[in-house]
Amino acid sequence: MATSSTALTEKLNDYVVENFSAEDDFLRTLVEESLAAGIPPISIAPEQTAFLQVLLRSIGAKRVLEIGSLAGYSAIAMARALPPDGELIACEIDPAFAAFIERKAHEAGLAGVIRVVHGPALLSIATLAREPRLDAVFIDADKINYVRYLDLVLPMLRVGGLIIGDNALAWGHVADAEPEFEPQNVIAIREFNDRMRSHPQLQSALVPLGDGMVIGIKLRD
Repeated sequence: MATSSTALTEKLNDYVVENFSAEDDFLRTLVEESLAAGIPPISIAPEQTAFLQVLLRSIGAKRVLEIGSLAGYSAIAMARALPPDGELIACEIDPAFAAFIERKAHEAGLAGVIRVVHGPALLSIATLAREPRLDAVFIDADKINYVRYLDLVLPMLRVGGLIIGDNALAWGHVADAEPEFEPQNVIAIREFNDRMRSHPQLQSALVPLGDGMVIGIKLRD
């Protein structure tokens, strides 16, 4: 008999969040404060925090690039999985949001780990190309540029490093033949997933946590 995946019902999702989340009071308060500051409530799901930390610890990550940091929720979650001499580079286009991240990183005791770079990510990535290689890249910014981000950061990533793209399920619409909900973004995410799946330098998998994450490990330069 053919096997199939277990559908993640609300009850099962609650179980995952309750038992396998790295969200704590600090991160919950961060979400509340970011809302009060007018920052859109579109951070990763709580159950994705622990998973990201496991991924980073599994490869001994020290240098991580996040493209699209918003309020710093995922940046802080990932930075907690890095060694004391590690670095999480958070790219955020909005200067007010970038200042919020810097403040929260200081409050979290991570000011020496999180480096906030504000400005358009495509330009920020270009300036980082001269720095040491990255161990992991987390992409959670404007969907239309996901493929461009991938192409830019892949040469900067070490062999054995990870590229992780959020919203891989496109709010549940990635499999729609003709998406009606945010069609431009859904199509862009589908193109990114296809590129991750078929890229000769990567082996990739899609994990349906939160809105889905597609994860690729770099096999060769």
